[in-house]
Amino acid sequence: MSLKDRLDALFRKATDNGDVPGVVAMLTDRNGTTYEGAFGKRVLGQSAAMSLDTVVWIASMTKALTSTAAMQLVERGKLDLDAPASRWAPQLGQAKVLEGFDASGQGKLRAPRSPITLRHLLTHTAGFGYDIWSDDLVRFQEKNGIPGIISCQHAALTTPLLFDPGTSWYYGINIDWVGKIVEAVSGVKLGAYLRENLFQPLGMTDTAFKISPAMRARLAKIHQRGDDGKLVPQMELEIPQEPEFEMGGGGLYGTAGDYLKFVRMILNRGKANGKQILKPETVDQMCANNIGSTHVRVLKTAMPPLSHDAEFFPGMPKSWGLAFQRSEARSPTGMPPGTLMWAGLANTFYWIDPTSGIGGVYASQVLPFVDVKAATPYLDFQAAVYQQ
Repeated sequence: MSLKDRLDALFRKATDNGDVPGVVAMLTDRNGTTYEGAFGKRVLGQSAAMSLDTVVWIASMTKALTSTAAMQLVERGKLDLDAPASRWAPQLGQAKVLEGFDASGQGKLRAPRSPITLRHLLTHTAGFGYDIWSDDLVRFQEKNGIPGIISCQHAALTTPLLFDPGTSWYYGINIDWVGKIVEAVSGVKLGAYLRENLFQPLGMTDTAFKISPAMRARLAKIHQRGDDGKLVPQMELEIPQEPEFEMGGGGLYGTAGDYLKFVRMILNRGKANGKQILKPETVDQMCANNIGSTHVRVLKTAMPPLSHDAEFFPGMPKSWGLAFQRSEARSPTGMPPGTLMWAGLANTFYWIDPTSGIGGVYASQVLPFVDVKAATPYLDFQAAVYQQ
């Protein structure tokens, strides 16, 4: 059986069984797309079929794009990876470390022992977290009336650090701060910077913070899996379209095909469409382990409706580059060491394998994150590619 037939059958089974409402999956090598398929429905109960140009919320797949913007500015001498980031975002100088709670439930805060740098932010070692995976942050935010990050309100960025910068890894609002820094240095909104410096050169015409009418006509809705196992479309669940700030950590909508162009650019060490989007040595730096002996760890859920406990390939050592998680061993699906990967909250996933010269994108729209039925077809996709 050809790889195409095998993958088509895999994704058709996932949608026919109701594991996911719809899915788009694509594979590329350094030269171009080698597989693409779309199956199922954009919205359960409606007639529109999932198509290759379906628009989805890519959520935290936004992070690699915002990080790329920052690294372009590092290349141009506008940013410094290891200088205090408060040089460009003064509010970062006010961040405090949370050391528990007093008897009245107020957080006990102290000054961090070292300043936050851009490298800390890009590698998720600054100390920031997400309330989705932190009971302490849920408690602190409720006590202090701080909204969640998906509100795209400035106040959402005022959460405390969970540890001193550079001492551990924890996934959080770091890249939202990176987006703020890109804006401060470039003098334009994050979406405008990305459009001019990344999306247009790559030909990513269907990726934006604001959903255009043309994109909305092809938009898939996020579905929530209930306790009964059934998926229900959440018609009102959408990132604010008139936000206080454009969320560099997770606010973008786009297509799998657009994201595959970014994946291919990284595979080609920064080159796309005859243009050098990033210098080869910058890409190499982004793809290398930038956190030393510190390892990426499991994210324990504090909000089960939004996410299960989350970790790629438990037990496998994983580090972080300047935009991606990096595997330090061969994965059970066959990815070699040095493969880059990450995901979005609604079960969108990608991987970039510089060793084999291939990468893939998988887009469903299902909550909670790492829902077994929604995530398994992605892992099966990856395994089928490496078996072939």
